[in-house]
Amino acid sequence: MDLFEASEKKNRERSQPLAARMRPRTLNEFVGQSHLLAPGKLLRRLIQADRLQSILLYGPPGTGKTTLAHLLANETQGAFRQLNAVTSGIKELRESLEWARDEVSATGKRPILFIDEIHRFNRTQQDALLPDVEQGIVTLVGATTSNPFFAVNGALLSRSQVFELHPLNDQDLIQLLRRAIEDTARGLGMYRPHVDDDALEYCARISEGDARRALGALELAVLSSTQDPIRVDQDAMRESMQKKILQFDPTGDQHYDQASALIKSIRGSDINAALYWLARSLESGEEVRFLTRRLVILASEDVGNADPQALCLAVAAMQACEFIGLPECQLTLSQLVIYLAAAPKSNSATAAIGAARKEVREGSLIPVPRHLRDGHYGGAEKLGNAVGYHYTHDSPQGVAAQEYLGVDREFYKPVRRGYEAELADRWDAIQQILNPKDCTEK
Repeated sequence: MDLFEASEKKNRERSQPLAARMRPRTLNEFVGQSHLLAPGKLLRRLIQADRLQSILLYGPPGTGKTTLAHLLANETQGAFRQLNAVTSGIKELRESLEWARDEVSATGKRPILFIDEIHRFNRTQQDALLPDVEQGIVTLVGATTSNPFFAVNGALLSRSQVFELHPLNDQDLIQLLRRAIEDTARGLGMYRPHVDDDALEYCARISEGDARRALGALELAVLSSTQDPIRVDQDAMRESMQKKILQFDPTGDQHYDQASALIKSIRGSDINAALYWLARSLESGEEVRFLTRRLVILASEDVGNADPQALCLAVAAMQACEFIGLPECQLTLSQLVIYLAAAPKSNSATAAIGAARKEVREGSLIPVPRHLRDGHYGGAEKLGNAVGYHYTHDSPQGVAAQEYLGVDREFYKPVRRGYEAELADRWDAIQQILNPKDCTEK
């Protein structure tokens, strides 16, 4: 490297944002992810034994996936090449694999190919990696914010070890922020800023485990300060943070995880938890139609006949939300969620149709009894269809004692909660008329 190259490199490094400048240079500087990197943990053991296999690093932004990939190369002293699946195509991928083959041939050591946002590669591009990964030509390190069990094809997944990175906790983030404040070579130490403890705590809390966002907010707060000496208090940090950013992908994990949390909280009758997950979904930009569809389903699946009014309210709320739209329809959704969470619960309708369909799929098909068959055409009586049918409304009790299935099956098992307790009593009375012998034996 000549004098000009060294100067240019220094200028490039100086222009990098704080989060890039403060990337850990060794594994010991890496903060967080102790479940992967603490002594005795699998990833740490693989690194120490120099037995690193192809891996997929999965986690939200700012948790250290890219940093960890670079550190793996440093620790194993392997050749390293990086691709970004957003900007790279099959041509760049094949060139990188050819480079990996040359490296193995020349040194006998597998290089590391790091592919950021690997879930952005299509199936053909992911398949192109398979032969070299399987033959041990290259150690693949893929990073993704999407669940690899959905975003990466099964063949590549089976050849890789998945490691999930968690959002950093507040203490980890505060440690990173303090390190950046004190570091005079790469951080903000040259400015000698004083950052209040409550400002650091606020920054860590609002960053939601994202180290990149926390360091970016700190850098903005320090560099924009007009005080001499520089002092950053909580108000200044709040200005630098601006509005909390909620990570959300309408087709990704959070979409389904938050919906699952909402439904399970309502099913569990926890009104406060249900309202939180509703608010989280709305703030994240979840589609209102998706929410109302899920709530209508829940009204039958989990409330059912314990409170039949729940379905009416859910359908009415769905129509009202369509008519009103946001932000006002949040009131309708709140009303519905509170009602559904507080309502008595019964899944007997869900279990009943599930049992009946299983019988249809797996059991012997039951023919329609003759007296229940259609008799509204000429010749039906000659075939014996509808002969002997008892018209229900001619019975004094409104229930005709006759066979309606022809075999003994029990699909509906009511629960004695809410309105369904009354339905259960009525069903018992009906069965005494339909099957007096069976009821006597019971």
